[in-house]
Amino acid sequence: MRRLNIIQPGGNPSGSALQWPEQKPRWLRVRAPGGERYRDLKQLMRTLGLNSVCEEAHCPNIGECWDSGTATFLIMGDQCTRNCPYCAIAHGRPDDLDEDEPRRVAEMIEALNLRHVVITSVDRDDLPDGGARIFAWVIEEIRGRLPECSIEVLTPDFQGMPDAIARVIAAKPEIFNHNMETTRRLHKTARPGGRYERSLDVLRTARGLDPDVLIKTGIMLGLGENGDDVREFMTDALEAGVQILTIGQYLRPSERHLPIDRYVSPEEFESWKTLGEDLGFLHVESGPLVRSSYHAREQVEELRARAGIA
Repeated sequence: MRRLNIIQPGGNPSGSALQWPEQKPRWLRVRAPGGERYRDLKQLMRTLGLNSVCEEAHCPNIGECWDSGTATFLIMGDQCTRNCPYCAIAHGRPDDLDEDEPRRVAEMIEALNLRHVVITSVDRDDLPDGGARIFAWVIEEIRGRLPECSIEVLTPDFQGMPDAIARVIAAKPEIFNHNMETTRRLHKTARPGGRYERSLDVLRTARGLDPDVLIKTGIMLGLGENGDDVREFMTDALEAGVQILTIGQYLRPSERHLPIDRYVSPEEFESWKTLGEDLGFLHVESGPLVRSSYHAREQVEELRARAGIA
Protein backbone atom coordinates (compact mmCIF):
# COMPACT_ATOMS: atom_id res chain seq x y z
CA MET A 1 0.00 0.00 0.00
CA ARG A 2 1.48 3.33 -1.03
CA ARG A 3 1.87 6.11 1.49
CA LEU A 4 -0.98 8.60 1.38
CA ASN A 5 -1.16 12.26 2.21
CA ILE A 6 -4.62 12.31 3.72
CA ILE A 7 -5.60 15.92 4.19
CA GLN A 8 -6.89 16.31 7.69
CA PRO A 9 -10.27 17.96 8.26
CA GLY A 10 -9.95 21.71 8.06
CA GLY A 11 -6.77 21.69 5.96
CA ASN A 12 -5.64 21.46 2.36
CA PRO A 13 -2.34 20.95 0.51
CA SER A 14 -1.60 24.65 0.05
CA GLY A 15 -2.04 25.39 3.73
CA SER A 16 -4.50 28.20 2.99
CA ALA A 17 -7.62 28.41 5.13
CA LEU A 18 -10.87 27.17 3.72
CA GLN A 19 -13.80 29.55 3.56
CA TRP A 20 -16.29 29.77 6.39
CA PRO A 21 -19.35 27.54 5.98
CA GLU A 22 -21.59 30.56 5.26
CA GLN A 23 -19.54 31.27 2.12
CA LYS A 24 -20.11 28.57 -0.46
CA PRO A 25 -16.74 27.90 -2.14
CA ARG A 26 -16.13 28.09 -5.87
CA TRP A 27 -15.98 24.31 -6.31
CA LEU A 28 -19.66 23.99 -5.31
CA ARG A 29 -20.94 26.16 -8.13
CA VAL A 30 -23.20 24.34 -10.58
CA ARG A 31 -25.03 25.49 -13.66
CA ALA A 32 -28.74 26.12 -13.32
CA PRO A 33 -30.95 23.39 -14.82
CA GLY A 34 -32.95 24.20 -17.89
CA GLY A 35 -31.84 22.24 -20.96
CA GLU A 36 -34.34 20.71 -23.37
CA ARG A 37 -33.74 17.19 -22.03
CA TYR A 38 -34.28 18.48 -18.48
CA ARG A 39 -37.59 20.10 -19.41
CA ASP A 40 -38.80 16.98 -21.25
CA LEU A 41 -37.95 14.70 -18.33
CA LYS A 42 -39.61 17.03 -15.83
CA GLN A 43 -42.77 17.18 -17.93
CA LEU A 44 -42.90 13.40 -18.27
CA MET A 45 -42.49 13.05 -14.49
CA ARG A 46 -45.48 15.33 -13.99
CA THR A 47 -47.58 13.62 -16.65
CA LEU A 48 -47.08 10.20 -15.07
CA GLY A 49 -47.45 11.48 -11.50
CA LEU A 50 -43.96 10.34 -10.43
CA ASN A 51 -41.46 11.75 -7.93
CA SER A 52 -37.68 12.05 -8.19
CA VAL A 53 -35.25 12.29 -5.32
CA CYS A 54 -33.33 14.71 -7.53
CA GLU A 55 -36.04 17.31 -6.86
CA GLU A 56 -37.20 16.27 -3.39
CA ALA A 57 -33.66 16.24 -1.93
CA HIS A 58 -32.54 19.41 -3.76
CA CYS A 59 -29.69 17.60 -5.52
CA PRO A 60 -27.10 20.04 -6.96
CA ASN A 61 -26.52 17.77 -9.98
CA ILE A 62 -30.09 17.75 -11.24
CA GLY A 63 -29.25 19.84 -14.31
CA GLU A 64 -26.30 17.67 -15.36
CA CYS A 65 -28.05 14.37 -14.73
CA TRP A 66 -31.44 15.24 -16.20
CA ASP A 67 -29.90 16.83 -19.28
CA SER A 68 -28.11 13.50 -19.88
CA GLY A 69 -31.37 11.56 -19.41
CA THR A 70 -30.55 10.10 -15.98
CA ALA A 71 -32.86 10.36 -12.97
CA THR A 72 -33.37 8.69 -9.62
CA PHE A 73 -36.99 7.67 -9.10
CA LEU A 74 -38.51 8.19 -5.65
CA ILE A 75 -41.20 5.57 -5.08
CA MET A 76 -43.89 5.12 -2.42
CA GLY A 77 -44.65 8.82 -2.07
CA ASP A 78 -42.78 11.91 -0.96
CA GLN A 79 -43.55 11.80 2.78
CA CYS A 80 -40.98 10.05 4.97
CA THR A 81 -41.84 8.36 8.26
CA ARG A 82 -38.49 9.49 9.68
CA ASN A 83 -37.30 13.03 10.27
CA CYS A 84 -33.54 13.09 9.78
CA PRO A 85 -32.25 16.62 10.47
CA TYR A 86 -29.93 16.69 7.43
CA CYS A 87 -32.55 15.66 4.85
CA ALA A 88 -34.71 17.88 2.64
CA ILE A 89 -37.39 15.23 2.04
CA ALA A 90 -40.62 16.02 3.90
CA HIS A 91 -41.55 14.18 7.09
CA GLY A 92 -45.14 13.16 7.61
CA ARG A 93 -47.76 10.47 7.33
CA PRO A 94 -47.41 8.80 3.93
CA ASP A 95 -50.38 8.23 1.64
CA ASP A 96 -51.62 4.73 0.89
CA LEU A 97 -49.47 2.82 -1.59
CA ASP A 98 -50.10 3.54 -5.25
CA GLU A 99 -50.29 0.03 -6.71
CA ASP A 100 -50.00 1.38 -10.26
CA GLU A 101 -46.73 3.23 -9.58
CA PRO A 102 -44.38 0.36 -10.56
CA ARG A 103 -46.00 0.21 -14.01
CA ARG A 104 -45.71 3.99 -14.52
CA VAL A 105 -42.06 4.03 -13.45
CA ALA A 106 -41.28 1.29 -15.96
CA GLU A 107 -43.30 3.10 -18.63
CA MET A 108 -41.23 6.25 -18.18
CA ILE A 109 -37.95 4.35 -18.24
CA GLU A 110 -39.04 2.63 -21.43
CA ALA A 111 -40.07 5.96 -22.97
CA LEU A 112 -36.62 7.39 -22.21
CA ASN A 113 -34.87 4.15 -23.27
CA LEU A 114 -32.54 4.40 -20.29
CA ARG A 115 -29.55 2.07 -19.93
CA HIS A 116 -29.28 2.40 -16.13
CA VAL A 117 -31.81 3.53 -13.56
CA VAL A 118 -31.76 4.18 -9.82
CA ILE A 119 -34.83 3.45 -7.69
CA THR A 120 -35.07 4.82 -4.17
CA SER A 121 -37.80 5.55 -1.64
CA VAL A 122 -38.73 7.39 1.48
CA ASP A 123 -38.64 5.40 4.71
CA ARG A 124 -41.93 3.53 5.05
CA ASP A 125 -41.83 2.26 8.62
CA ASP A 126 -45.64 2.11 8.44
CA LEU A 127 -45.46 -0.91 6.11
CA PRO A 128 -44.90 -4.46 7.41
CA ASP A 129 -41.99 -5.03 5.01
CA GLY A 130 -40.81 -1.41 4.80
CA GLY A 131 -41.78 -1.34 1.14
CA ALA A 132 -39.58 -4.21 -0.06
CA ARG A 133 -42.46 -5.66 -2.10
CA ILE A 134 -42.74 -2.45 -4.11
CA PHE A 135 -38.99 -2.32 -4.79
CA ALA A 136 -39.13 -5.87 -6.14
CA TRP A 137 -42.24 -5.09 -8.18
CA VAL A 138 -40.61 -2.04 -9.81
CA ILE A 139 -37.55 -4.12 -10.75
CA GLU A 140 -39.78 -6.79 -12.30
CA GLU A 141 -41.75 -4.20 -14.30
CA ILE A 142 -38.55 -2.66 -15.66
CA ARG A 143 -37.13 -6.06 -16.58
CA GLY A 144 -40.33 -6.85 -18.48
CA ARG A 145 -40.00 -3.73 -20.64
CA LEU A 146 -36.24 -3.17 -20.87
CA PRO A 147 -34.38 -6.38 -19.99
CA GLU A 148 -31.00 -4.85 -20.91
CA CYS A 149 -31.43 -1.87 -18.57
CA SER A 150 -29.27 -2.17 -15.43
CA ILE A 151 -30.96 -1.32 -12.14
CA GLU A 152 -29.66 0.13 -8.89
CA VAL A 153 -31.83 0.25 -5.80
CA LEU A 154 -31.12 2.71 -2.99
CA THR A 155 -33.13 1.31 -0.11
CA PRO A 156 -34.00 2.34 3.44
CA ASP A 157 -32.88 0.00 6.21
CA PHE A 158 -36.21 -1.90 6.31
CA GLN A 159 -35.69 -1.80 10.10
CA GLY A 160 -33.12 -4.53 9.57
CA MET A 161 -35.67 -7.17 8.48
CA PRO A 162 -33.74 -9.95 6.66
CA ASP A 163 -36.82 -11.11 4.73
CA ALA A 164 -37.34 -7.62 3.31
CA ILE A 165 -33.72 -7.39 2.17
CA ALA A 166 -33.94 -10.86 0.67
CA ARG A 167 -37.06 -9.93 -1.29
CA VAL A 168 -35.27 -7.04 -2.99
CA ILE A 169 -32.12 -9.06 -3.68
CA ALA A 170 -34.21 -11.89 -5.15
CA ALA A 171 -35.43 -9.48 -7.84
CA LYS A 172 -31.75 -9.24 -8.90
CA PRO A 173 -30.86 -5.57 -9.20
CA GLU A 174 -27.32 -5.01 -10.46
CA ILE A 175 -26.54 -2.79 -7.45
CA PHE A 176 -27.99 -2.85 -3.93
CA ASN A 177 -27.29 0.47 -2.23
CA HIS A 178 -28.05 1.49 1.33
CA ASN A 179 -26.49 4.74 2.47
CA MET A 180 -24.84 4.96 5.89
CA GLU A 181 -24.94 8.78 5.48
CA THR A 182 -22.43 9.58 8.25
CA THR A 183 -19.89 8.10 10.64
CA ARG A 184 -20.51 6.04 13.77
CA ARG A 185 -19.88 8.94 16.17
CA LEU A 186 -22.35 11.28 14.42
CA HIS A 187 -25.02 8.73 13.59
CA LYS A 188 -27.41 9.45 16.45
CA THR A 189 -27.30 13.16 15.67
CA ALA A 190 -27.79 12.90 11.91
CA ARG A 191 -29.97 9.78 11.73
CA PRO A 192 -31.94 9.53 14.99
CA GLY A 193 -34.35 7.04 13.40
CA GLY A 194 -31.56 4.82 12.13
CA ARG A 195 -28.84 2.72 13.73
CA TYR A 196 -25.22 2.52 12.56
CA GLU A 197 -24.86 -1.18 13.29
CA ARG A 198 -28.26 -1.95 11.80
CA SER A 199 -27.25 -0.28 8.53
CA LEU A 200 -24.04 -2.31 8.49
CA ASP A 201 -26.12 -5.44 9.03
CA VAL A 202 -28.33 -4.50 6.05
CA LEU A 203 -25.27 -4.28 3.82
CA ARG A 204 -23.76 -7.46 5.27
CA THR A 205 -27.00 -9.38 4.78
CA ALA A 206 -27.36 -8.19 1.19
CA ARG A 207 -23.75 -9.17 0.45
CA GLY A 208 -24.34 -12.70 1.67
CA LEU A 209 -27.50 -13.31 -0.35
CA ASP A 210 -26.22 -13.04 -3.92
CA PRO A 211 -22.55 -12.67 -4.93
CA ASP A 212 -23.58 -11.25 -8.33
CA VAL A 213 -25.25 -8.17 -6.82
CA LEU A 214 -22.87 -5.27 -6.17
CA ILE A 215 -23.12 -3.65 -2.72
CA LYS A 216 -22.85 0.11 -2.36
CA THR A 217 -23.04 2.76 0.36
CA GLY A 218 -22.24 6.43 0.82
CA ILE A 219 -21.61 9.15 3.36
CA MET A 220 -21.57 12.94 3.56
CA LEU A 221 -18.65 14.96 4.91
CA GLY A 222 -19.01 18.32 6.63
CA LEU A 223 -21.21 17.29 9.57
CA GLY A 224 -18.42 17.40 12.14
CA GLU A 225 -16.53 14.17 11.46
CA ASN A 226 -12.76 13.87 11.77
CA GLY A 227 -10.24 11.77 9.89
CA ASP A 228 -10.38 8.88 12.36
CA ASP A 229 -14.18 8.78 12.02
CA VAL A 230 -13.98 8.45 8.23
CA ARG A 231 -11.29 5.77 8.35
CA GLU A 232 -13.34 3.79 10.88
CA PHE A 233 -16.37 4.06 8.60
CA MET A 234 -14.39 2.82 5.59
CA THR A 235 -13.10 -0.17 7.53
CA ASP A 236 -16.59 -1.02 8.78
CA ALA A 237 -18.09 -0.72 5.29
CA LEU A 238 -15.46 -2.99 3.77
CA GLU A 239 -16.00 -5.59 6.52
CA ALA A 240 -19.72 -5.50 5.71
CA GLY A 241 -19.01 -6.32 2.07
CA VAL A 242 -19.38 -2.91 0.44
CA GLN A 243 -17.76 -2.69 -3.00
CA ILE A 244 -18.80 0.78 -4.23
CA LEU A 245 -18.43 3.87 -2.05
CA THR A 246 -19.64 7.43 -2.60
CA ILE A 247 -18.39 10.40 -0.55
CA GLY A 248 -19.86 13.87 -0.95
CA GLN A 249 -20.28 17.24 0.75
CA TYR A 250 -23.23 17.82 3.09
CA LEU A 251 -25.21 20.83 1.93
CA ARG A 252 -27.70 22.29 4.37
CA PRO A 253 -31.20 22.32 2.83
CA SER A 254 -32.47 25.14 5.10
CA GLU A 255 -31.87 26.87 8.43
CA ARG A 256 -34.02 24.21 10.10
CA HIS A 257 -31.50 21.51 9.22
CA LEU A 258 -28.15 20.57 10.74
CA PRO A 259 -25.52 23.28 10.21
CA ILE A 260 -22.53 22.72 7.97
CA ASP A 261 -19.42 22.18 10.07
CA ARG A 262 -17.06 22.87 7.16
CA TYR A 263 -16.69 22.76 3.41
CA VAL A 264 -14.33 19.95 2.46
CA SER A 265 -11.76 20.76 -0.22
CA PRO A 266 -11.57 18.82 -3.51
CA GLU A 267 -8.04 17.79 -2.52
CA GLU A 268 -9.29 16.12 0.65
CA PHE A 269 -12.00 14.31 -1.29
CA GLU A 270 -9.33 13.05 -3.68
CA SER A 271 -7.30 11.78 -0.74
CA TRP A 272 -10.27 9.81 0.57
CA LYS A 273 -10.79 8.33 -2.89
CA THR A 274 -7.15 7.21 -3.00
CA LEU A 275 -7.37 5.66 0.45
CA GLY A 276 -10.63 3.88 -0.39
CA GLU A 277 -9.16 2.37 -3.53
CA ASP A 278 -6.03 1.28 -1.67
CA LEU A 279 -8.14 -0.33 1.04
CA GLY A 280 -9.94 -2.45 -1.53
CA PHE A 281 -13.19 -0.83 -2.67
CA LEU A 282 -13.88 -1.68 -6.31
CA HIS A 283 -14.95 1.87 -7.06
CA VAL A 284 -14.88 5.13 -5.05
CA GLU A 285 -16.73 8.24 -6.20
CA SER A 286 -15.51 11.11 -4.03
CA GLY A 287 -15.99 14.84 -4.53
CA PRO A 288 -17.85 17.91 -3.28
CA LEU A 289 -20.84 17.41 -5.59
CA VAL A 290 -20.98 13.61 -5.40
CA ARG A 291 -24.33 12.18 -4.41
CA SER A 292 -25.31 8.54 -4.14
CA SER A 293 -26.59 8.34 -7.71
CA TYR A 294 -23.96 10.59 -9.29
CA HIS A 295 -22.35 8.84 -12.28
CA ALA A 296 -24.24 5.67 -11.31
CA ARG A 297 -24.46 4.50 -14.90
CA GLU A 298 -20.74 5.04 -15.43
CA GLN A 299 -19.98 3.06 -12.26
CA VAL A 300 -21.87 -0.04 -13.33
CA GLU A 301 -20.48 0.14 -16.88
CA GLU A 302 -16.92 0.39 -15.56
CA LEU A 303 -17.35 -2.57 -13.24
CA ARG A 304 -19.01 -4.62 -15.98
CA ALA A 305 -16.13 -3.85 -18.33
CA ARG A 306 -13.61 -4.95 -15.68
CA ALA A 307 -15.49 -8.22 -15.27
CA GLY A 308 -15.77 -8.72 -19.03
CA ILE A 309 -19.56 -8.43 -19.01
CA ALA A 310 -21.20 -6.81 -22.04
